[in-house]
Amino acid sequence: MTHRDDHDHDNHLDPMDARVRALETILGAKGLIDPGSIDVIVDTYQNRIGPQNGARVVAKAWHDPDYADWLKLDATAAIASLGFTGRQGEHMRAVFNGPQTHNLVVCTLCSCYPWSVLGLPPVWYKSPPYRSRAVIDPRGVLAEFGVSLNEDVRIRVWDSTAELRYLVVPMRPAGTENYSEEALAALVTRDSMIGTGLVDIGT
Repeated sequence: MTHRDDHDHDNHLDPMDARVRALETILGAKGLIDPGSIDVIVDTYQNRIGPQNGARVVAKAWHDPDYADWLKLDATAAIASLGFTGRQGEHMRAVFNGPQTHNLVVCTLCSCYPWSVLGLPPVWYKSPPYRSRAVIDPRGVLAEFGVSLNEDVRIRVWDSTAELRYLVVPMRPAGTENYSEEALAALVTRDSMIGTGLVDIGT
């Protein structure tokens, strides 16, 4: 979000962006917000805090067995060791997918989400249908995301709370044995770290 002069008429904006722009202009004019500070916050969540952080955690776990063990034992400390701490990431648990287990994260009460490693939550994560159906029919929800699992794969649903948030460590795709951590991280998507996606070389 970039602050613009009051005379910049953005008729091309969609209704939501137009409302946000109008609200920012009014609050700025009243001296209630500093537009420059808003730009810094938005830039932080768009470019410095986001799924790329979680992808680095996953890639390190794939690449370094000792780090993977630490992540299983104390995810909060292991993640913090990479410099990823802060708002809504104070208490973390990493859950690992395997051949017979697939993990899915939801927040049934609101939208608790690990901002420090995944950035801001997607709209669908906060929606009532996802929050209810992920618990009732996780296999059906996953199918809607394009994730088809064999019937013998157990799906574990983890309910995030204000006290504890989850990061799914997806299975490392075959054929990546010689990949660097950086190359591995490039494969990891936000959805795979929530459990609504899988990782493969074509991702």
